[in-house]
Amino acid sequence: MTFLQATVPFPAVDIGLRLAESPGDVAVTLQILLLLTVLSLAPAIIILMTSFTRTVIVLSFIRNALGTNQVPPNQVLIGLALFLTAFIMGPAFGAVYSEAIVPFLAGEIEMEEMWTIGSEPIREFMLQHTREKDLELFVMMRGDEQPATPADVPILTLIPAFVISELKTAFQLGFVIFIPFLVIDMVVASTLMGMGMMMLPPVMISLPFKILLFILVDGWHLVVQSLLVSFS
Repeated sequence: MTFLQATVPFPAVDIGLRLAESPGDVAVTLQILLLLTVLSLAPAIIILMTSFTRTVIVLSFIRNALGTNQVPPNQVLIGLALFLTAFIMGPAFGAVYSEAIVPFLAGEIEMEEMWTIGSEPIREFMLQHTREKDLELFVMMRGDEQPATPADVPILTLIPAFVISELKTAFQLGFVIFIPFLVIDMVVASTLMGMGMMMLPPVMISLPFKILLFILVDGWHLVVQSLLVSFS
């Protein structure tokens, strides 16, 4: 029982307001507050500055086109969208980690430089998938001069332009997905009406055919492949 009597050091956590002994204390405190702010905004950053928006909308369109209500459930769609986002954004995230986070943790660069270097791969991804028309809209509404190079585009102007570009692309893909299932609904509804079975809901008859069509064409493979190709 000697080991129970040994003194075990426990860390003490002190949270409070006190006078700073040096300017360095203030700088460290501001860095901690900035880090906590970034962590609190991480969900919005993942949703709006990556491929997550387009991916989750297209997957939602598939479920609505099939008419399967909550199958697959939201947890499955969001989980799949997150993993697809990690796969698509892998090169950009890897560049951020190796070029910005690792040097910062090693003490080779300051936080401001880490932010500048780390944001470049994400900026390049957003610029690559942002329509020029959408970008011009926000540049004009903000009243800024026409940027000479992509590096001159402010990040607060680039993000909303990227988001509405992603929304348009996602709705275009969703429209293409809806067409074959809409044709099945129209054929089933016309057949039932011709047979005089107007009281029978067409959805009950068309749902198995839509699921069968989706299975025969390997729908999930085609949709995921189309998403990956759209970001290439």
